[in-house]
Amino acid sequence: MSIKDQLKVLIVDDHRTSRMLIRDALEQLGIKQIVFACDGEEALKAMMTTPCHIIISDFNMPKLDGIQLLQAIRSYKKTQKTPFIILTSKGDRDLVMRAAQLGVNNFLAKPITVPVLKKTIEAVVGRLQ
Repeated sequence: MSIKDQLKVLIVDDHRTSRMLIRDALEQLGIKQIVFACDGEEALKAMMTTPCHIIISDFNMPKLDGIQLLQAIRSYKKTQKTPFIILTSKGDRDLVMRAAQLGVNNFLAKPITVPVLKKTIEAVVGRLQ
């Protein structure tokens, strides 16, 4: 069984269209176990009940934004080592700096393409084959 068959990914984004685009890209990579959250608060609850292997989170969200979610994930022993990829825009220099200080594992610039998503995930968890 390959890593992509076992990998459970949590997509956190308050825009349904963005969640579906990321889901479609993950499915093209052969990843089938995908969980969704509409905001950081919902994502944190999901991670406490059914931990995922990797989190892909938007930055701008209601309740807990991407940075606040990253801080919360890193503060719990159960989730502190969970790979975390934050979605950015090209001009998010301050966000990138803050996320790096908090231990983000990688960044993914919008718009997302399948090859870039694959490369970003593989940089965090290893080859998907």
